[in-house]
Amino acid sequence: MSSITTHILDTSIGRPASGVPLILAKGSGGGWHTVGRGTTDIDGRCKTLLKEGKLKRGVYRLTFGVSSYFKRTRQTAFYPTVSIVFAVRDSRHHHVPLLLSPWGYSTYRGS
Repeated sequence: MSSITTHILDTSIGRPASGVPLILAKGSGGGWHTVGRGTTDIDGRCKTLLKEGKLKRGVYRLTFGVSSYFKRTRQTAFYPTVSIVFAVRDSRHHHVPLLLSPWGYSTYRGS
């Protein structure tokens, strides 16, 4: 399992958001470089963003391409993408969930 994982729950319908493309990037020298990619599975989870043992301290950005999900589920949405920027300060597993609706989103540090 990846050192950074995520899942998406579409709170407007109470179901996982599957098929959402993800990009994991690490901040470096004022810019970002991609360190992982994935897509949420049928349970809205992605456990394959970063190879085991590749987690390094620093600032990461997880970008969710939610427009494709909303289009596929025939929902009109305000946000075409959602980006969550977070700091990794230790080598523990980091779980970054996304609670999503067509008009808003929230996140938290998961376990």
